[in-house]
Amino acid sequence: MKPIFARGISNQFRLTLAIILSVILIVANNRLDPVRKSVSSVLSPLQYVANVPGALLDWSAESLATRSMLTKQNKELLRQQLMMSERLQRFEHLRQENDRLRALLGSPVHMDSKKVVAEVMEVASDPYHQYVVLNHGAMSGVFVGQPVVDAQGVVGQVVQVNELTSRVLLISDATHGIPVRVTRNDVRLVVKGTGVLDELELSYVSKSTDIRVGDLLVSSGLGNRFPEGYPVARVMSVVKDDGQSYANVIAQPLAALDRIRYLLLIWPDEQEQSLKTDELSSTETPLESQKQNSEVSQ
Repeated sequence: MKPIFARGISNQFRLTLAIILSVILIVANNRLDPVRKSVSSVLSPLQYVANVPGALLDWSAESLATRSMLTKQNKELLRQQLMMSERLQRFEHLRQENDRLRALLGSPVHMDSKKVVAEVMEVASDPYHQYVVLNHGAMSGVFVGQPVVDAQGVVGQVVQVNELTSRVLLISDATHGIPVRVTRNDVRLVVKGTGVLDELELSYVSKSTDIRVGDLLVSSGLGNRFPEGYPVARVMSVVKDDGQSYANVIAQPLAALDRIRYLLLIWPDEQEQSLKTDELSSTETPLESQKQNSEVSQ
């Protein structure tokens, strides 16, 4: 009768075989490196496949954490954006005023002359007169006839002064006139208002006068009212009709008369004032000097 469990290889034989194989592997270790590398290269795809489940778990955990962090950061940035938008809305008006003031202070004024920035308080409602009221008056040294400019050019002149306010007549008023010259050829003319904010008229321009569309008109300084060199207007049209004695020349003021808010009050240079005083004293007639000498001798 055969036993149910057949007896296999003895343990002594297995031990002996394992020792022999171990000695062989130890001796042939260096020679098996190329084989080991080849086997690793063949089995590397299997290693990536075996590592896929763990990599997927790590990527999922990292993705969930990153998404949660990004969501939190997005909410925080959205809150900050709303706060900054609200602040920008409050500061936008101040920024525009600051830009206008910077442009105004950078206007072509004489460096030696005193100048003060004034704000428009009121615009005339009279359809027959065009003027504005400023928040500076006699207490600030404002005087009648004082020139007023903005960042682009001449606006007008002061015609009435109170203690705290002053009234400025715009150059577009029908009663206002200013002597100018053409920068291209130094031709001297007079610009008058027409009662329209964006339209000026050049008076008594001869047909032979060299004036063209696009010419820049600046204050000539004649009359000692407006300093020389301030931009006034630009020629928009020149019409020479045979039936008229003079050319019809229309110009557009450079100053934004329809949306002015900040203006620049200009005082004459102290040197110019002293020169004018010296000129007036030097123009004294001989009869007046003889009369003064006789009074002194008496």
